Amino acid sequence: MLSVSDLSCVRGDQTLFSGVNFDLNAGQWLHLEGGNGSGKTSLLRIVSGFTPPAQGQVRWRGQPLAQAAEAFHAELLYLGHALALKEELSALENLQADAAIAGRSFEHSKAVSALQRLGLRGRTRLPVRVLSQGQKRRVALARLFLQSAPLWVLDEPFVALDAQAQDLVAQAISEHVSQGGMALLTSHQPLLLRGLGASLRLGA
Repeated sequence: MLSVSDLSCVRGDQTLFSGVNFDLNAGQWLHLEGGNGSGKTSLLRIVSGFTPPAQGQVRWRGQPLAQAAEAFHAELLYLGHALALKEELSALENLQADAAIAGRSFEHSKAVSALQRLGLRGRTRLPVRVLSQGQKRRVALARLFLQSAPLWVLDEPFVALDAQAQDLVAQAISEHVSQGGMALLTSHQPLLLRGLGASLRLGA
């Protein structure tokens, strides 16, 4: 469903990667590996349609991304380093705003449950600005339990989480894939994901 062919990325006069090829189909996950500066985040942004490649093409359901951008983004959940949270809103209000923007129904009890599972009991109604960076990341990760997008693109989803929260996120990703979803992710932590997965190293 997601096909990447001969992808290259250039920043200034430096080529971060070139000739990247992979396919990601329903029920699969792919772990991008590589050292700092190898272009992992850049590749995620290119695949998500936020940054154009220097060369190559990304296809979604057989169509070039440029021709399927609206349909693609309706089926994409992207979580990057920027958490896309409004500081003046509470955790619950942020999740409600996400649902409204995406045109999805918002289930208050389900959102509360997701936030509590991630260790935010008692903090769901506080302005996000008063939360720690790790707590803000948990708010963003609650989207994993609330969205049904088939493709998840996740940049370091386990960073700043304790072991229990890491296990919950890994469980969410594994369940998503087992139900026919797809996940493309980076992580410095060892992955304990179930299902059909593979690794791709940049800068090898």
